Amino acid sequence: MTAYRIQPDIRLDGYLLRGRATPTVRQLDEVGARADALREIRGVDFVRSIDRTRYDVVVLACVGGAVQAMLHGLAHAWSTGAAAGGRRPVVVTGYVGVVYEKLADGLLLRHGADVVLANSRHDADRFRAVYRGVGADGDSVVECALPFLGGAPYQGGNDPCTVVFAAQPSVPESRADRMYLLRRAVEHARKHPDREVLIKLRSKPGEHTTHIEELPYQKLATKIPGGLPANCRAVYGNMGEVLDRTDLLVTVSSTAALESLHRGIPTAVLTDLGVRETLGNHHFLGSGCLASWDELDAGHRPDPDPDWLARQGVAAEGDYERAFDAARDRVTALREAPALPPLTPYYTPRTAPGYLPGILARHGLDPQGEPLPGHADAPEETGGLRRIARETVREAARGAYRHGVQRVAPAIRRWGQL
Repeated sequence: MTAYRIQPDIRLDGYLLRGRATPTVRQLDEVGARADALREIRGVDFVRSIDRTRYDVVVLACVGGAVQAMLHGLAHAWSTGAAAGGRRPVVVTGYVGVVYEKLADGLLLRHGADVVLANSRHDADRFRAVYRGVGADGDSVVECALPFLGGAPYQGGNDPCTVVFAAQPSVPESRADRMYLLRRAVEHARKHPDREVLIKLRSKPGEHTTHIEELPYQKLATKIPGGLPANCRAVYGNMGEVLDRTDLLVTVSSTAALESLHRGIPTAVLTDLGVRETLGNHHFLGSGCLASWDELDAGHRPDPDPDWLARQGVAAEGDYERAFDAARDRVTALREAPALPPLTPYYTPRTAPGYLPGILARHGLDPQGEPLPGHADAPEETGGLRRIARETVREAARGAYRHGVQRVAPAIRRWGQL
């Protein structure tokens, strides 16, 4: 979505970085991700595949550690051997969503890209301040908006009135807190039988997002006495399509709140578990959206603050498409430049000798960005029965990992608390 926002008329080749959070086909379809070509790939093979003469722009849409590894890998690949010299692609990344934790860590892991996209004026100011604070160049930060905002403005009056609880995979963390939120959503449905209450889930069991979900709501729902009422159910799918029938969006701190506010849908950010940094709902201080389930049960509808919305880049007002003009202009100017300087991330073996090597090693790279022995020589593409066997083993390993995360690890923690 970011690629199409900043360069609309393009051929897009998609590379899915192989790892714990590699999206499934269902997840890609759910969010409407589309590409002219798509393949799953290891990090070491990605940096070798991105020939500097083949692409105009590379968008790194990964978690921070993966972005940093790819920046170092690309910097090394484009500066050595036959790949050295001449033009290179413009490298774009960003810190997308509600950035409420790991601000410095996440941003410094993204430093080194030609363009670092910020979600709003508020975020752009914070991002530049972090870079200036460590003596790094902050000129790469460009203000835009969240790439997935859109949809028709809210007109009200859905039949039946629909309340959507946007669940998050890791907020809150504890079983008691997650069970509390689910129970309150169920109670809201029982108190208002004329309404439909939807529990919007990001992933199905066995799938992952960038955050690990150890206690999926699907599993917790089986513990509700009497089960879910007839007017309360779990849903999946594209958030935009769910918002098409939403009259009230309820969440703790999900980015879905920004999507909802962008469309003018009444939006509540829950205070039931406190307003705390670990929950991320402190990000919405001053928004006018903070509310409790008790207030919502009684009919309260939050009234968002227009100035807060404007600072967050979610005040639609017909000018959303213009939000990407600066990013589009910056990328175009860099593309048309005769040459670009080498990629120079802030983190190097000199500035972060105890941190950077571990990040790079997780993606098969040494501290200089060169593939580690054993990673570079391992063949990526295999055919026939070997390929089928490799994919079968890989899927089995993923299944075992997910089972360990979702079932075994929580059980061990519970035993430790006895």
